Amino acid sequence: MFFAYRGWSVILMAPVFALLAAAASGLHVLPSYTELFMPKMVTYIKNFFPIFMLGAVFGKVMEDSGAARSIAHWVVRSLGKERAIIAVVLACAILTYGGVSLFVVAFAVYPFAAALFKEAGIPKRLIPACIALGSFTFTMVAVPGTPQIQNMIPTRYFGTTAYAAPVTGILYTIIVFVAGVAWLEWRRRKAMLAGEGYGQHTKNEPEAIDNNNLPPVWSSLFPMVLVLLLNFVLTKVFTGLKPDIMKPFQGASPVSQVAPTWALLVALVIGIITAICLNWRTMKGKYVNSLNQGTLGSLLAIMNTASEVGYGNTIAALIGFQAIAEALMSIKVGGMPLVSEFITVNVLAGITGSASGGMSIALETMSKQYLDWALNVGLNPQLLHRIAAMASSGFDTLPHNGAVITLLAICGLTHRESYLDICMVSLVITFTTGFLMALLAPVIGFV
Repeated sequence: MFFAYRGWSVILMAPVFALLAAAASGLHVLPSYTELFMPKMVTYIKNFFPIFMLGAVFGKVMEDSGAARSIAHWVVRSLGKERAIIAVVLACAILTYGGVSLFVVAFAVYPFAAALFKEAGIPKRLIPACIALGSFTFTMVAVPGTPQIQNMIPTRYFGTTAYAAPVTGILYTIIVFVAGVAWLEWRRRKAMLAGEGYGQHTKNEPEAIDNNNLPPVWSSLFPMVLVLLLNFVLTKVFTGLKPDIMKPFQGASPVSQVAPTWALLVALVIGIITAICLNWRTMKGKYVNSLNQGTLGSLLAIMNTASEVGYGNTIAALIGFQAIAEALMSIKVGGMPLVSEFITVNVLAGITGSASGGMSIALETMSKQYLDWALNVGLNPQLLHRIAAMASSGFDTLPHNGAVITLLAICGLTHRESYLDICMVSLVITFTTGFLMALLAPVIGFV
């Protein structure tokens, strides 16, 4: 955590500290690296790199074509400065749910948010929290069908789809959205009563936005809607394929396990092609660069997360971790595994500073025990999926989280100015709501 916060590369430091821990536990260093760290890291890349790559390419195309900015401008203009906070949150939510990566969302929405907040006299320091609420929380982990990686990872471990436990996800979404907006509106009113306006800012202040050359909103929204619809339809189609198609591939995963991934990959490919074709006027001459930059950008993201997964699995193989695992598995609230899973994923997401990294480590090391536990007590595995995803949106946004640091840099603000509100909407509210869902879902009986 210390080195990540100080800006050291996770790709470099994760194996270093994993091997230090292995050596301290009496394991040989080189076998720990080549036979433990690297296989786990490579397995994660095999399973999830296509989603990272195509997701990043889709986001880059949406950014370079102006489609992301067009959607943000449309939402902000429609709601106006009187509802500035809700406008920014909804703009981020629409883009994130449509499959645009979190970082692209921040870059696309920030210029409009800054202009709107300045016009309305709302403190700029609230912008990062608005973006975080719309893109780091419910649309990332809870809304049924969201194509974000945090919602796709559990499908590999629980045999579920991106639409797992829809009622639980929708309830979580409503609570987090309402509570988050209520907090931000209270902070806005408090600041404005104290006479605090937008503030004097010079760092990363956006220039005047030219909205004349943005593509039409219909052509901007259509690729995202198409991705969501295709993902839904193809998930059902691919899940129904005969298991025999996997026989020629030795060691292949069951069809039910990989079908959700296949569905999203095909949906993203079609979405990318559609976005380029519909926005050809703004993409002409840029599409090759967009495809290249999106692909290259995905490499850093997947390598960071895979390194964290390799680190976590190395630690999980040590004797000392067994005591921690047993302690976490001993949390048996109501005889169900959900609270134990929720706390485990949160703790590991906090340690790694990564929602996807923390959840991947937790599920890689303990998902089988949770699944067996759930089946023994008659719990629907869909709830394991949804609670694990929700749990990844909690302690992951501690101050050393890469998305938090990048978001503040984009907005030209500091932790001192804006982290309190980010923490409230993307950690306190999400953790509290997710914990309540973990407690109440099996009691009430909804999925």
